[in-house]
Amino acid sequence: MKKMNVAFGVQWARVVAAGVALAGAIAAAAPGGAAGAPDHAAVDPVATQCLWADTAHPRGETVTAGGWSYSCGTDAAGAPRWIRGAAAMGSSTVPDPGAANAPAGHFSAGARQPGTEYTDYCVGDQLIEGRDNVYEVTPSGDGLLFWRPAAAVDSWTFDPGSHPAPPSARGPSLCRDSQLL
Repeated sequence: MKKMNVAFGVQWARVVAAGVALAGAIAAAAPGGAAGAPDHAAVDPVATQCLWADTAHPRGETVTAGGWSYSCGTDAAGAPRWIRGAAAMGSSTVPDPGAANAPAGHFSAGARQPGTEYTDYCVGDQLIEGRDNVYEVTPSGDGLLFWRPAAAVDSWTFDPGSHPAPPSARGPSLCRDSQLL
């Protein structure tokens, strides 16, 4: 029994030593060194960075997309959120793949993208093509993220060489009582 306790103690000491070595390496690699002022982006946990098309951006960073500026901030609960600002001139500074799949893990709340077939929906027996709108990532009451129609697609400035999504392959026959079949 004593050998097992000694072996466990040696193992534990190795884990602690590795942790101390890792902490020292991180401190030495930190901008400004361990004694200097830390870089804001380096200490921002990934959970408080904003996602745009799979890329994390630190709080305070501003990007442009679709003719608008968006600043990375947080909501009242501290969750990352893009805050739309003023109209912006020039091309987008971030990729704009469109609302082509579920936003979780790809975009933070507040990000906007032009619609695609993925965002098609029904009102009664009428198909509303996703391509007709710009969609904003919105958190549900339980924290899940979804695309919500936010504006007409003509409010989005497409970069040279890009364009709205093609017409949907779906038709109104796939709509029943506001459900897309």
